[in-house]
Amino acid sequence: MDHKELANLIFPNIKDRSYYEEKYPERKLKEGAMVVRFAPSPTGFVHIGGIYTSVICSKLARQTDGVFMLRIEDTDQKREVENGVNGIIDALKKFNLVPDEGMINEEDGKGEYGPYKQSQRKEIYQSFAKKLIEEKLAYPCFCTGDDLTSMREKQENAKLRPGYYGAWATCRNLGLDEAERRIKNGDEYIIRFKSQGNPEKKIKHHDVIKGNVDFPENDQDIVIIKSDGLPTYHFAHAVDDYLMRTTHVIRGDEWLSSLPVHIQLFQALGVKPPKYAHIAPIMKEEDGAKRKLSKRKDPEAAVEYYAKVGIPSDAAKEYLLNIANSNFEQWRKQNKMQSIDEFELSLNKMSVSGALFDMVKLLDISKTVISRYTKEEVYDAAFVWASEYDGELKELLEKDKEYTLKVLGIERGNEKPRKDIAKWSDVKENISYMYDDIFLNSEIKYEYQNINEPNEIKKIITAYVEKYFDLSDDKQTWFNKMKDLAEEFGYAREVKEYKQNPENYKGHVGDISTVIRIALTGRANTPDMYEIMQVLGKESIDTRLKKAVEEQFAK
Repeated sequence: MDHKELANLIFPNIKDRSYYEEKYPERKLKEGAMVVRFAPSPTGFVHIGGIYTSVICSKLARQTDGVFMLRIEDTDQKREVENGVNGIIDALKKFNLVPDEGMINEEDGKGEYGPYKQSQRKEIYQSFAKKLIEEKLAYPCFCTGDDLTSMREKQENAKLRPGYYGAWATCRNLGLDEAERRIKNGDEYIIRFKSQGNPEKKIKHHDVIKGNVDFPENDQDIVIIKSDGLPTYHFAHAVDDYLMRTTHVIRGDEWLSSLPVHIQLFQALGVKPPKYAHIAPIMKEEDGAKRKLSKRKDPEAAVEYYAKVGIPSDAAKEYLLNIANSNFEQWRKQNKMQSIDEFELSLNKMSVSGALFDMVKLLDISKTVISRYTKEEVYDAAFVWASEYDGELKELLEKDKEYTLKVLGIERGNEKPRKDIAKWSDVKENISYMYDDIFLNSEIKYEYQNINEPNEIKKIITAYVEKYFDLSDDKQTWFNKMKDLAEEFGYAREVKEYKQNPENYKGHVGDISTVIRIALTGRANTPDMYEIMQVLGKESIDTRLKKAVEEQFAK
């Protein structure tokens, strides 16, 4: 028996490798187009780090007229969860990251380079493994789990490097006739790659993000096909990235140490490897030290967290671009109203060390993103979120849509729009006081800040109602009347006047307007007061100011 006969015995009726190379030819794309993939395992939990990788992949594909693929790496089927693929697809959809090619549900994909689920590509991997056996670069291994455990114990006792290599690779030099006998006898086996590496030598490689890196060559005879006929991750990724014509493998830097194995596999397959870009993980600061964002410890590590609290996907994507490229923040300052699609992402501007996750920064970005929404966009997004997570808000939004649109339209579309909403779970708290049936039936704490003498407050509110309030006033007239009211009660018309001569005044116009603001809303911080009054209307204003005065008389 020769190696070709052995390969045929192991993989009978398998198409030749050349069949698949013809089936999946070089892509007809323009020069510089990037073909990239997000390749998760369907194990249930989608980490924000996966979305981070997908944002980068999608961005690079779009800006180079390339291809963004979703490939499902499900060769470790013991860890697979029910509907795991759909969970990944849904997570990408929530962030508006729709791949050009790849899986579209648990079993189906779109694109000419599929299947995009590794368990559906079994024969393809076996074809490439068969060729390696023929070329004496792979062999069947009959070592049992007990054999490998015993070997590892001996290596540890002898203080030797663990693994299946050199003299420890006992099946490497097994005779062909013996291999044939054992296969025909029904003995269980796997297929191992026959490494040609020497750990005394270095493999040098240029990583697009990390720069020049070097590692000892790999001399381990790694498993490439398991006993169930499916490949290991290492082998599957090499075959898939070759046949799918991937130009750049963008992945977490926990895979950096696997580079010697992967480069070696591409060399054995006789094909050029893609370029590699290893992304530093998103970090969290804890007790003065940095650690990786953890599925177990950090709720924000889960994609589901962003949906539950209602952080818009475009805000989360903008934040991820912010930590991806150091020049994004400056670009955003110069292009305040531009879509993030206009930003040119660069892999060589990515941080070599992990960026710290900053929830305060994310929410600040989210406030700015939402401030650019129209009132209709805010309403629609808040309604979708409330329909799933907050029945009270949904009911509030449905009750009087036209009025709610007016409320959400306050200070929107201005040069300096309102930034009081960072997430959809903030909406109820930020608009509920605008509804009389909620406001008038709630227990309001009228905390008037600098003016706190009850009789003074009553006089100010009463004078405003009797002498100054007119809903038909334009904004400047309204503000001038506020100044008149301030002057009547001994307060400076301008803040700067008060600061220059504080001994001459009780306070300033801001203190007066705060009294009216709190009387009308129960809050010291709200969007523009004039616009609020225009939306509330005369009847509501009269009722609210009357209630505020009654509260003062009750003291």
